[in-house]
Amino acid sequence: MGIKAVGLILGGGAGTRLQPLTQDRAKPAVPIAGKYRLVDIPISNCINSGINSIYLLTQFNSMSLHRHIQSTYIFDQFSKGYVRMLAAEQTPTSSGWFQGTADAVRQSMKHYMASEPDIVVILSGDQLYRMDFAKVIAEHIERGADVTICTKPVPRREAFDLGIMQVDDNGQIVKFAEKPGNTPALDALRAPMYDDELYLASMGIYIFNTKVLTEILCSNDDTDFGKNIIPAAIKEKNVYSHIFEGYWKDIGTIGMFHEANLALTDLIPEFTFYAAEAPIYTHMRYLPPSKINCCDLNRCLLAEGCIVSGHRILHSVIGTRAVIGDGTVIEHSVIMGSDYFEHESSSVGNHVSLGIGKDCYIKNAIIDKNVRIGDSVYISPDGKQEGEQTALYVVRDGVIVIPKGTVIPSGTRL
Repeated sequence: MGIKAVGLILGGGAGTRLQPLTQDRAKPAVPIAGKYRLVDIPISNCINSGINSIYLLTQFNSMSLHRHIQSTYIFDQFSKGYVRMLAAEQTPTSSGWFQGTADAVRQSMKHYMASEPDIVVILSGDQLYRMDFAKVIAEHIERGADVTICTKPVPRREAFDLGIMQVDDNGQIVKFAEKPGNTPALDALRAPMYDDELYLASMGIYIFNTKVLTEILCSNDDTDFGKNIIPAAIKEKNVYSHIFEGYWKDIGTIGMFHEANLALTDLIPEFTFYAAEAPIYTHMRYLPPSKINCCDLNRCLLAEGCIVSGHRILHSVIGTRAVIGDGTVIEHSVIMGSDYFEHESSSVGNHVSLGIGKDCYIKNAIIDKNVRIGDSVYISPDGKQEGEQTALYVVRDGVIVIPKGTVIPSGTRL
C-alpha cells in the first residue's frame, strides 16, 4: 500500500455480560468455534490485510490472553511483524487503570507511535467477522478522510441500542446518535441508499490518520470513542463511513456467544472458518485426530483431540480434547473441551473424570473448559429463572453455563 498502518485491538473491560466465561479470562481470550479465541479474529484480519504491526491493549484477567498471544503469534525474523501486549501501567504521568477505550489508546500512545505509522486501525477484541482492512484504508485515503468508521446496515429493531450514523451522498458522516431508541429521532437517521428500512450502525472499527488521532487525544481527557471522541470528530473533522455488507457479530453477551457458535454449524453458515484465502489463525496444538467410537452427530463442529462415545450430538460445538461418554445426548450446546488430557493432570485421582460421563443429557448449555461431569447428569435451563446462579451453574439469556473447572457429581440434575 505504501502506507504504514498499525492495528490496535482493544481488550475490553471486565466483560460482566459474558460472565461466568470472563470470570478468569479477558473477553478476547474467550474460546469460540471449538478451537479459536475471540482475539484470533481481529489479529487474523490484520495479518490477512498486510498489517503486521499489531498491539493488544488489555488490563482485566489478562494472564490467559498473554499466554495465548506469546505462544501463537511468533513471526519470523525477516517479516518484522509482531503482536505486542500493552497492559495498563503506572508511569510518572499516569497512575491508574485505563478509564475507557480512548483513554487506553491515549495511555499507550508512546508505544505504538514509536513505529511512526501513517494510519492507526482501532479494533474491538470481541467481534466475529472477516474484513480486508487494506481496501478500507485505500478508500480512506482516496476520499481524503481524517477518520473512517466502518458501519453495518441493520434493521430498525437492531438500531435502537446501537450507535447510528447519518451520511450524505458522498458517504461523509454528518450526524451520530448513540442508542437513539425507537423514537422519531431514529426516523431521521434512516440510510437513504437502501429501499428497505435500514440504518448504518457503527461497528466499533475506526481508521484514523495518525496526526488526527494524536491531535484529538492530546487536546482533551475524554475516555471513550463511541460516547466522546467520535461525536466530536464528526463535527470537526472529515469523517466518512465505510459500509460493510458482510457477516458481523458482536459477542457481547452469553446469548450472542451461544447463538454465534451454533450458527457456525449451519449447512452454509453466514460466517465460515473455511475461507482458504483469508484464514483465521490460532495456537498450533499438534493434537491427534478426534475419535468417534459410536455417536450420531448432526450439524456439529468437532475440534481435534476429542474422544466421543455418546448417543447423539445435535446442533452443537465440541471443543478440543473433549471426552464424551457412552449414551450421552448433547443438543444445542457449546462444549469447550479441555486444556489437557486426563493423564497430564495433577488431579488424576479426582472421583469425577475430566469431560462428560455416561448417559448424560445436556441441552441449551455452555460447558466451559476443564469441567468434570459424572454419569447420568441432567443439565438444562428449562424451569430456571433468568439470572439464577449457584456454585455449579449460571442461567443467562436462556442458556445454562457451567463455569470453568466445575465438578458435577454423578446423578446431579441441574
